Amino acid sequence: MRFLDIAATSAAVAATGGRKAKIELLADALRRLEPEEIAAGSAYLAGELRQRQTGVGYASLRDRPAPAVEPSLTVAGVDARIAEIATVAGAGSQARRRELLGALFSAATVDEQRLLIGLFGGELRQGAQAGLLAEAIAVAAQVPVTAVRRALLLSGDLKQVAVAALTGGAPTLAAIHLRVGTPLTPMLAQSAPDVGAALLATGTPAVVDTKLDGIRIQVHRSGDEVAVFTRSLEDITARLPEVVTAVRALPVREVVLDGEAMALDDQGRPRPFQETSSRAATRGKSNPVALMPYFFDLLHLDGTDLLDEPGRVRWAALADTLPSGLLVGRETVETEAQAAAVFAAALAAGQEGVVVKAPDAPYDVGRRGSAWVKVKPRHTLDLVVLAVEWGHGRRKGWLSNLHLGARDPETGGFVMLGKTFKGLTDELLRWQTERFKELAVEDDGWVVRVRPVQVVEIAFDGVQTSPRYPGGVALRFARVLRYRDDKPAAEADTIDAVRAIGTAPASGA
Repeated sequence: MRFLDIAATSAAVAATGGRKAKIELLADALRRLEPEEIAAGSAYLAGELRQRQTGVGYASLRDRPAPAVEPSLTVAGVDARIAEIATVAGAGSQARRRELLGALFSAATVDEQRLLIGLFGGELRQGAQAGLLAEAIAVAAQVPVTAVRRALLLSGDLKQVAVAALTGGAPTLAAIHLRVGTPLTPMLAQSAPDVGAALLATGTPAVVDTKLDGIRIQVHRSGDEVAVFTRSLEDITARLPEVVTAVRALPVREVVLDGEAMALDDQGRPRPFQETSSRAATRGKSNPVALMPYFFDLLHLDGTDLLDEPGRVRWAALADTLPSGLLVGRETVETEAQAAAVFAAALAAGQEGVVVKAPDAPYDVGRRGSAWVKVKPRHTLDLVVLAVEWGHGRRKGWLSNLHLGARDPETGGFVMLGKTFKGLTDELLRWQTERFKELAVEDDGWVVRVRPVQVVEIAFDGVQTSPRYPGGVALRFARVLRYRDDKPAAEADTIDAVRAIGTAPASGA
């Protein structure tokens, strides 16, 4: 298949507003891929490269050769060239990578270059996210979309699922199971303004977990081999040896655990989240801050998958398998008053809040349903930084005022909600100045526009209508709580979630 056809499909999808029309365009392109092209072609349609790391930075994409007049690239050919770029290493690798990248762009037409820039830069916002691709794969392969979604969530690999569906159909998809050592997309929680609203969603009796102020981890063990993954499925095993040691000591042969890792002070209270996040991001150097693991779910135990078991069964097995010191605090409640008491205790202990859970629900991989509902003591949103303004006065020379965007699931882009410079310490100002210089794509001397990849957690007092911003809403008294290096932009809160907060009744919680 010509690479130009993928570029044309990408452009058509970006220009199309309707979900059904997008799916048909994507499905048509998927059908035309040769079997050996499906992995790479499906990745390109999702706005991704098959290779996770290529060594190509954004700066490398600015100085490009003139585009080709006639198309000559194929999907398989582009994939082979990018694979070669990704494997370049050793002395002279920078020059060799630049040479290979130049040759690829020289062979690409204007439209193909545009697609390549989006793929290498991670900025191909065409509205073809994983959920949309899953539906397109189902249409192209003529299989149930539920089968595609489950296979995708279990494998965490859109390319593998596309190959399975388009070459083997439903039986091959059904053969994709949880594999110990391969991370799966975690179950997520909805938000509620208070525990009463959460209980309305889950029903009673319910289980109330303490929501720790840590980072989400998924730990796999097979024999003596232990792997630790983040919520975005990044392997951080080498950075968390204390977690590896704790799980390796369990009396099990195989296990997959879902939980949190958190740094504690001398009194056993959580240390600032930035310390936990920094510790988890440390590569190659020792860090004195230890992260302790705490688990709240059990997905696999000694050859048996537990995903489809109700929560009460999984949690009973978890309690039987792990010592109490490795378990997240958990209480069963019947009333709102009981849930409120657990919530107050969690806050008094310095934690984020609680997660209210329906005990009969299965582990809904990758879904954000009503079975798990998180409650925090204030409105918070995880938003994406779209631009930053240079500061003045005491903040002169620092990037200060953040332009904040919510994710638009329809377009794959972001909708600006307003700006804030509140809540920024000198340490955060120094950090974000360096960070956004790295992500900068345009600087007019006042506003620095950046690649929309950095997630920041914002606290605010409410949502109000605003004709000033394209989404029609703005945040009241927004302030920075922390940067979320553990969360990708694709998991930022949506503009629909923001609008729902604006229409929700006021709460006294």
